[in-house]
Amino acid sequence: MTINKFQGKTEQEAVEKARKEMGQNAVIMNVRQIKPRGFLAGLKGPTYEVTAAIEEREQYRDPVPALKTPLKMHDNISVAADEQISLPPLGVSPAAKGRLAEPKIAAEPPRTNTPAVKEQADAQNSEELKGRLENLQKLLEEKLPQQEQKKEAPEEKPIEAADRKSAQSEEFRFLKTVYGILLDNEVDEKYVNEILDEVEKVARHGNGVDLILSNIYQKMILKFGTPKTIELTGKKPKVVFFIGPTGVGKTTTIAKVASAMKVDHDKKVAFLTADTYRIAATEQLRTYANILDAPLTVIYSPQEMNDAVERVKAYDLVLVDTAGFSHKSDRQREETRALMESLDPKYEREIYLVLSATTKYKDLLEIVDIYHEMTAYKLIFTKLDETSTYGNLMNIKLYSGADISYVTTGQTVPDDIEVFHTQRIVKQLLGGK
Repeated sequence: MTINKFQGKTEQEAVEKARKEMGQNAVIMNVRQIKPRGFLAGLKGPTYEVTAAIEEREQYRDPVPALKTPLKMHDNISVAADEQISLPPLGVSPAAKGRLAEPKIAAEPPRTNTPAVKEQADAQNSEELKGRLENLQKLLEEKLPQQEQKKEAPEEKPIEAADRKSAQSEEFRFLKTVYGILLDNEVDEKYVNEILDEVEKVARHGNGVDLILSNIYQKMILKFGTPKTIELTGKKPKVVFFIGPTGVGKTTTIAKVASAMKVDHDKKVAFLTADTYRIAATEQLRTYANILDAPLTVIYSPQEMNDAVERVKAYDLVLVDTAGFSHKSDRQREETRALMESLDPKYEREIYLVLSATTKYKDLLEIVDIYHEMTAYKLIFTKLDETSTYGNLMNIKLYSGADISYVTTGQTVPDDIEVFHTQRIVKQLLGGK
């Protein structure tokens, strides 16, 4: 893995530098603003620094279900912490008892903890991990590999058998804690095992738990990848379809996207709706259209699509609201497919599958399979404010191979939408805030 930093006058400029040097598959791991210092600081504007990473031997997958295509393995990441590590005895969280498959590392020595001691250790484990996550980004930045030739490491001194056994035991307990936290956050056990299997070599070599946690953190970020948002190339109009089951918040999400594009980016936006099954949905979108002073056209059949787009060809963006339907309804599925395929190829198009973070995992798997048969898509997750576990975001990302673009966190238009924040979600999945 190669990790570098790039600076620019704006965040976009820094990101473009990273992509130019490291390629379009570079993952932006962190963005921070650097305020000017010194006597003339008040006359200078801030600069932006991005941290980008690329897995040199990683082969990126086509967007097909991950259950049919095994994930590629990542190399180890050499990032260490400055501080000495001293951990209390580590165990597994209570909620994950009875359903854990132990990580594949050296067997843990038998322990004789009483239930009271075990409960106290679990609480200490949770606080320990949260504390490490709070300082993790700083530790990573301090130890980023530099663009210089690495010196050969000095020959390691022999490690006494007792010391090696003790280190492996500590690492084992630490991994069990991480394992339990990921399961508590409803990450599929299959993906938890894949993540921990990839850091097995780091754990076996007697490295500290900060190094292990850094590896887990970075590998999870790489698995999520960089969010792919709506980008306008200048070719007008760009047509964006929003598809998904009933009740996930497609119409409200469209209004949020439209507001951001018009207010923040000064783009001309038009609405089309094919959701004629619910009168309330059309009226809701009409209200947003009136507020934004944007045209709205209701289309009743796929044959009307191109005429409707042609009437707003001077606009930058056309957002299309489609009818929500049960993924088990073949008729409505074919209607949505026909609507998307009816668009003239001369128009640029994107498709976003809108899913609720509160939907059951089993149902989400069925939904993404059905829509995958229809078209390629990017993902938007809604209702993050209505759940405390975000494991399904990682599950569906890895299962579908589709990029997560946006998430919504409430009903307020236009505030409660944001670009998917990879680092924040990974920290929350690992028990941080």
